[in-house]
Amino acid sequence: MQHEAHADHHAHHGGQHEGHGPGNGHDHGHDHGHGQTPAKASWSMAVKATLHCLTGCAIGEVLGMIIGTSLGWGNAPTMVLAIVLAFLFGYSLTLWSVVRAGLSLKAAIGVALAADTLSITVMELVDNGVLLLVPGAMDAHLSDALFWGALAFAFLVAFLVTTPVNKWLIGRGKGHAVVHQYHH
Repeated sequence: MQHEAHADHHAHHGGQHEGHGPGNGHDHGHDHGHGQTPAKASWSMAVKATLHCLTGCAIGEVLGMIIGTSLGWGNAPTMVLAIVLAFLFGYSLTLWSVVRAGLSLKAAIGVALAADTLSITVMELVDNGVLLLVPGAMDAHLSDALFWGALAFAFLVAFLVTTPVNKWLIGRGKGHAVVHQYHH
């Protein structure tokens, strides 16, 4: 509860603290200067945020495709399951990191939703769009090189499209800028 109160306090008085001032009782080693101004939104931060998102999406999608395929489902239900699991794992990685940093689960869920929703949505739209466009990719089996090649290509395109989105979000103090205030 103490961390949640601090998060609420920080939200109400965000301009006064300039991020993480001394004496707030929550020194988590935030000396790396992740501000919420456009000048601080580096490509490095955007790449890290996108890789974080991609990791969760990839785990969820591959797991969804393995489950759907092994159950003999068609393309549509398998893709739906893969997308649902991509969101679940994408959010879970952020949840895990901010809960570990001391946030309550309720506050962490809010942070994860704020940080990852647009990023995961863009990633999934691009990724699945590419898979639909690659001839034969949706009908390839998990043992086919085409399946893994198309998936890797789709993730690469999704990464390239989502990174500038994350940079823009971070520059506006949104997206993973919200998460960075809790990271060590």
